[in-house]
Amino acid sequence: MAEKQYNWSAIAKNPKFIELHRKKTTFLVGWWVFSTVFYFLLPIGAAYAPGLFKIKILGRINFGYLFALSQFFVSWGIAMYYAHVANKDFDRLTRELVDELK
Repeated sequence: MAEKQYNWSAIAKNPKFIELHRKKTTFLVGWWVFSTVFYFLLPIGAAYAPGLFKIKILGRINFGYLFALSQFFVSWGIAMYYAHVANKDFDRLTRELVDELK
């Protein structure tokens, strides 16, 4: 059975594809920058502000532990937000593009 051939250059020039690509790129680059900065705040903060990271918050738990733990929750939050935006916007634009190509 022969596979259907697609005109990828025409798809790349399609306004719906351009909009989808622009929205995904903007979304992903923005959150990539945020998560990279947030990730590197832990080692940089521990190196340059050790007093801040030693502040006791609750018993033996200090700010450094809580900040490190927050990275786990922030990554899950970003993943859930991406799933929400993908279901709401990216999937809709993809369906519109596929429907237009049929």
